[in-house]
Amino acid sequence: MKYLIVILALAGAVVSGLALKVHYTMETEPCSINATWDCGVVNHSPYAEIYRVPVAGIGIAGYLALAYLARGSRKGLVLAAAMIGLGFSLYLTHIERDLLRVWCMYCVASLTIISLITLSALVWMFMRTKRVILNEGRR
Repeated sequence: MKYLIVILALAGAVVSGLALKVHYTMETEPCSINATWDCGVVNHSPYAEIYRVPVAGIGIAGYLALAYLARGSRKGLVLAAAMIGLGFSLYLTHIERDLLRVWCMYCVASLTIISLITLSALVWMFMRTKRVILNEGRR
């Protein structure tokens, strides 16, 4: 399970890197499809930075931290970090849906990835708990 989380986290870092590229360019992006799907609008909005730090940069750091924690088999920390990331991603999704009314494909992909990481971390924790319970029953 840890390798799945590492792979997903690295994919999340790549997606966040693509969003960061949009943040720093003014070119027309391939993800700018129509008035509803436009990464440029989202990544150039006032919500795309927190204290001058691009949200996409925070995403890259978060995904790399998740990969590092998963590689070290830090199950509890992976789950905690994934839940924080999922909460943050859901907050950003609320901004897209309710305030900007524009969607970013990279952001939706990131939400999907962090959701899968969170689900995987829950399964990973459950597998460990199940093993502990089974081992206790054998004594």
